Amino acid sequence: MTRSRNRWLQVVVAVGLAFFGARLFAAADKTAGQQPEEQVIDLEAAGVAYPFAVYSNIDMRRPVAGISRAIVFVHGVKRDADRYFGVGLRLLEAARLDSSNTLLLVPHFLTQSDNSPDGSIPLWRGGNWMQCHESRGKEAINSCGVLDDIARYLSNGKRFPVLKEIVFIGHSAGGQLMQRYAVLNNSEEALGKTGIRVRYVISSPSSYLYLDGNRPEGGSFKPVNTVLCPGYNNFRYGLGNMVPYGQGLDGEQLFKRYAAREVLYLVGAQDNDPAYESLDKTCGAAMQGTDRLDRHRNYLRYEQFLARKWQTPVTRGVMVVPGAGHEAADIFESRDVAAKIFQGTDK
Repeated sequence: MTRSRNRWLQVVVAVGLAFFGARLFAAADKTAGQQPEEQVIDLEAAGVAYPFAVYSNIDMRRPVAGISRAIVFVHGVKRDADRYFGVGLRLLEAARLDSSNTLLLVPHFLTQSDNSPDGSIPLWRGGNWMQCHESRGKEAINSCGVLDDIARYLSNGKRFPVLKEIVFIGHSAGGQLMQRYAVLNNSEEALGKTGIRVRYVISSPSSYLYLDGNRPEGGSFKPVNTVLCPGYNNFRYGLGNMVPYGQGLDGEQLFKRYAAREVLYLVGAQDNDPAYESLDKTCGAAMQGTDRLDRHRNYLRYEQFLARKWQTPVTRGVMVVPGAGHEAADIFESRDVAAKIFQGTDK
């Protein structure tokens, strides 16, 4: 009788554990499948406040006092900031970072065709947000300026009093914006004076900003025959017809400043398809190389060419990610990439 009773109790316990375990797993799956909530923060440009849409791993209305590092991760041409937020979370997981001291912020650059959580949020025309252009409307906001305004927002000591580092990351179209921003911004030095270290991770852009009239040719860099591509050196490919945001310094001055900045270049080892759908195929981009991997390698050589030309040494972090194509997840969910981004830093 006792043996039968014990067996009955074992069955009841097993069924109960299975039932509650199933409920726990179901709840976990439900939470994991939930869409992240888009938030709106108030930025400021030249004394004028404006709202901006972001995704974040914390409630931006209630900043966490212990945040010492902020990661600003810019999405690609599809403006799928929610998906990039997921990739960013997995980057934090791969790097073993957590929200007690690390803020993940994914800004959402919106166009006229997007649903906006606030009618006052700046909207851009098509893809010109990735080119340091201004938004539509009376209160025009420059997209590179948005990154300045985010940096200013984060460095406000009342919000994040122990912030020590901002890591700007951009992939694909976001990588295009980030590379131009890393070259052109005038805000890094001011942040440095407050004790905030700034780093840039530029991943798989379609093109780069060249700082003189030379382009890759026969293993070296030479002036271009402009008859074939008269606008090859105009912005966003070169310094001609520069947007207002980037005016003020010439190519040599920009390079000397850029050479001193902390930059990591990433690209997938298999991101080498010249027919890839979103690859920039205009003549200005094509003069930089046949595909993203080729353009990445050419730009690294170009920086060394400029280093010799302008007698300014430059050292970069570089990683060609084995087995990765163009997908952000293939690159940023890699533990090796996470280690490369955060090596030598306190976790």
